[in-house]
Amino acid sequence: MKKYFLLLAILIAIKTSAQKIYGTVFNAKGDLLPYSSITIKGTTNGASANNRARFAFNVTPGTYTIVCQHVGYTTQEKAVTINSHDEELVFILAEQKLVMKEVVVKSNGEDPAYQIIREAIKKRPGYFKQVNAFTCDLYAKDMIKLRHLPTKIFGRKIPDADRQEMMLDTLGVGIIYLSESVAKVAIQQPDKFKMQVVSSRVSGSSGFGFSFPTFISLYQNTVTIFAEQLNPRGFISPLADKAISFYKFKFLGSFWENGKEINSIRVTPRRDYEPLFSGIINITENDWRIHSFDLKLTKKSQLEIIDTLQITQFHVPVNDEVWRVKNQLLHFNFNKLGIDAIGNFVNVYTDYNVAPNFAKNYFDRVIIKYDTNVNKKPAAYWDSIRPVPLEKEEVKDYLVKDSLFERQKDSAISKTAIDSLKKKQGKVKVLDVFWSGISRTHYSKLHTYNWGVNSLLKNMEYNTAEGLVLNVGGYYEKNLPAARRLTVMPNIRYGFSNAHLNAWTDITLRSRDMELDKKIKREEWAFSAGKRVSQFNKESPITPLVNSISTLLYGDNFMKTYENIFVATGFTKRYESGLRFSIKALYEDRIPLNNTTKFTVFKRDSVDITPNYPYEKIATQFNRYQAVIVSTDISYKPGQQYVQFPYRKVAIGSKYPTFTLNYTRGLNSIFGSDVNFDKWKFNVANDNNFKLWGLLKYNVGLGGFLNNKTVYIQDYQHFNGNRSTLAAEYLNSFQLSSYYANSTTAKFYGMAHIEHHFNGLLTNKIPGFNQLNWNLVAGTNTFYINQLSNHVELFIGLENILKIFRVDFITAFENGGRRRTSAISIGFGGLLGGTINKVVNTDKTNGF
Repeated sequence: MKKYFLLLAILIAIKTSAQKIYGTVFNAKGDLLPYSSITIKGTTNGASANNRARFAFNVTPGTYTIVCQHVGYTTQEKAVTINSHDEELVFILAEQKLVMKEVVVKSNGEDPAYQIIREAIKKRPGYFKQVNAFTCDLYAKDMIKLRHLPTKIFGRKIPDADRQEMMLDTLGVGIIYLSESVAKVAIQQPDKFKMQVVSSRVSGSSGFGFSFPTFISLYQNTVTIFAEQLNPRGFISPLADKAISFYKFKFLGSFWENGKEINSIRVTPRRDYEPLFSGIINITENDWRIHSFDLKLTKKSQLEIIDTLQITQFHVPVNDEVWRVKNQLLHFNFNKLGIDAIGNFVNVYTDYNVAPNFAKNYFDRVIIKYDTNVNKKPAAYWDSIRPVPLEKEEVKDYLVKDSLFERQKDSAISKTAIDSLKKKQGKVKVLDVFWSGISRTHYSKLHTYNWGVNSLLKNMEYNTAEGLVLNVGGYYEKNLPAARRLTVMPNIRYGFSNAHLNAWTDITLRSRDMELDKKIKREEWAFSAGKRVSQFNKESPITPLVNSISTLLYGDNFMKTYENIFVATGFTKRYESGLRFSIKALYEDRIPLNNTTKFTVFKRDSVDITPNYPYEKIATQFNRYQAVIVSTDISYKPGQQYVQFPYRKVAIGSKYPTFTLNYTRGLNSIFGSDVNFDKWKFNVANDNNFKLWGLLKYNVGLGGFLNNKTVYIQDYQHFNGNRSTLAAEYLNSFQLSSYYANSTTAKFYGMAHIEHHFNGLLTNKIPGFNQLNWNLVAGTNTFYINQLSNHVELFIGLENILKIFRVDFITAFENGGRRRTSAISIGFGGLLGGTINKVVNTDKTNGF
């Protein structure tokens, strides 16, 4: 019994030893001052006021001096003694009275702000690298709120069920994302970073929340904010080496704080449509460091996606020499397509240690790690540690959405819940299979699985060998024990002109490591078999849609195909080191497929129909034969980094290139195989973001045949050509090259795809044009086999047209310049177009 009394006494002592300081911040007119910085003097601990200017944080009994700051207002301090009760403080901040100190004005009339900025620029590199390493605690609260959601977007009605699920009111107003996180951040020069997320909470979800970037530093020449999609070039710091050539500075005056003079300077871009900030930055006198700033980015700053982004920071001393960020606020506005949204991302940094002692190998490939119980903390825990009080609507959002989530989770496997989920899907409509396709989930306590049927009309095609083609495809997916996932994809293909029916099935079995601290060793087994139609080039450079249009409208049947009865199997393994290994084996009974129709929309175009084989390279159709081929791929991306969630790891990339080596052997006499060859290929590919100077992308390779005793056209080295105005896959195609004329069995060849995306580097200098935010892109696509077979393309174009399109002017030289062609190509490129381009070119190969 004594043990329980002792435990109770300890718990009471703990409870009563932590009291709360809370309050509100006003200006002299009685207006609220949201997101003010609250700090315990002499420490980096404290809080941030919320949007209602309320603040609260826990302290142990004692006497403290509390410092309240807000950009543009005089700092105020209040002493408070904490005993056994919470204490309320009200801060009323006066507008900052700036003193125009006596300054030396240069003969050219230069504003004194420029000399202050020059001194700060000199100090910038030193402050950026002032400490070799540090750690700190981080609290983050992220909130995104809709202020209006239209009933329709692009003419498509937003279902009422979706609005209800987001818990919006009748006007489409409400919080759509709310999360909090607590983490320990560690940084070591020059580029080591690690964040351990101790606790995380997302309203109405068991997910993991966190905002990025963790730090925004004006001590860097170029500042990256959130993802590169906001601006891949980044934004030029007002303290960058050449800031004076980009910004105008105006000295507003100075004020005193804790015996230190602070200069207040207005920052204004010299030119619109440059990646520049505007606002106020406060610089300390003599040591020329950042005290605080309130800066804004807009569309005239080349800001993408969102309309405005405001960044506010307060810096405080960690010791006599080192200052660090105390509070950071990012506030954004978004208003497009009738959707009006705002977001607030608040970070509070405490407990800095600028002389940490890291264990050996502390910094590893995992740069962000979520603890096992990261999302298991109760509401009482958050109420006890939160340095930014929740607003009323946030309290309501947590209360309602968390309660609903728990209720749904508790009933997730009940018969009522299963019936509800089935009902929500609606009934299967037979007509859906013609256009939208069918995608369903079969809910069950023990045997939940997904299945679907692809759209028939969207997958119809036309070619001269089969005529009108009907493709019927489907899928079945189910999670199996031991963290495995089975996928079965049956396919049926029927050509109405040649009356050939082809059917085959692809089966994959994937496994993933689910133990938290184990190394990643993900595996995939694949098996395919049946009878199918394949392009001679297994990378399928021509999409069925492009070929259908070009054939019907112009008589250009560029896609060349053959039938094959096949069996294929493969195994792939991925390692945490960034190494990927795969081996594939393929048996094909290859059957020629000749033209059976010459139908075109305009009869005159039917004369342009060409044979259904690579006539540019071979004189006649091939005779039926068999092939057994084994292929091995090894790829390696050094420096791969990861985010580690409680039961999985996610790769987030590396600054280093991806190296890929392929070796393929055609085996003779096995299962009647008629082929006999050995070929290899080595590629290096990467993206290098040079920030203000643009983004360089490249894919270069070498290869050749070690043995070419018996090689049929299907196994040649093909260079992905293009004869369509619609651009083929960038960095993997030659936009003005023939599809097969340069296919080869040579002992050696080389190729390179290089393109530089200027991302506004030059186009933002053109008045009027810079408002369009269209960006220049230029580069080359080249391959070389010998003096009689080579190809060089030079191109220049514009991308980000309507955020989607890219248009290039291309000139090509073949065979030493003996043949020259020029053309315009249209493709997908830019903010949204890059994503569309990836989707269009994903999984278009035959796989084996």
